[in-house]
Amino acid sequence: MAGRWSNDDIPWGRFDPAKVDPDILAAVKAAALVERNAQDYVAYLNNVFPDDPQFQENIAAWGFEEEQHGLALAAWAVHADPSFDFQGSLARFRDSFQLPLDATASVRGSRAGEMIARCVVECGTSSLYSALRDATDEPVLEAICNRIAGDEFRHYKLFYEGFLKCDATVHLSLWQRIKVAVGRIAETSDDELSMAYWAANHAAEPYDRVRHGNAYALRVGRLYRFGHVRRAIGMVMKACRLNPQGRVADCIGYAGWTFLQHRNRRLARAAA
Repeated sequence: MAGRWSNDDIPWGRFDPAKVDPDILAAVKAAALVERNAQDYVAYLNNVFPDDPQFQENIAAWGFEEEQHGLALAAWAVHADPSFDFQGSLARFRDSFQLPLDATASVRGSRAGEMIARCVVECGTSSLYSALRDATDEPVLEAICNRIAGDEFRHYKLFYEGFLKCDATVHLSLWQRIKVAVGRIAETSDDELSMAYWAANHAAEPYDRVRHGNAYALRVGRLYRFGHVRRAIGMVMKACRLNPQGRVADCIGYAGWTFLQHRNRRLARAAA
């Protein structure tokens, strides 16, 4: 999986500072920290799958690509804002947010559940970078996000195939699959994203999970179009072994889009 592209493939000479959106820049800074911190997830997944060397090899390659994403996003952020201290922000983030690296089993209750949760994460990241790509007018960021979005779709496939392999012996019920997926979606409001946003953008002030989380959510939520939401919901449904197409999926897609628009308006009013 590793080595499909590098920072040398990015058209840095096309960078246009006049087309940098401050809200997108703030979101990219936070995303750079989360992506660069991927080795903690590699360590955790190695603990969950200690007897599967092939999967560990795939996870190592996945972690390499995630770190590459973080470095590319950070390099763009420094182009856009030369005062951005990426290494200092990353150290601050790592000091404040830590995964359960001493875990020897999945926090999802099973390996199959772990793979569903990872699929949900990849749904979120692939949709995020697709939305960023389509929202920005800055050519270099568009090129970076296009590459990252492609990687994240491949990562989803890696974890989905891992889920099918694990579930062949575990056989999670539909309720168990949905519970894991919904639980992981709910975790997007936990400390990781809000703390990354704080560490990258507002470290001079005290960390406030709600305030900084809302600030990140507003800046990211505005980027999405209906197609991004619908595709992400279809991918989540597929990970739960539900039909990602058809009327039910369409209804859930419209419900998700309506919820996002409502949340964006609520967050905008609160920010004002």
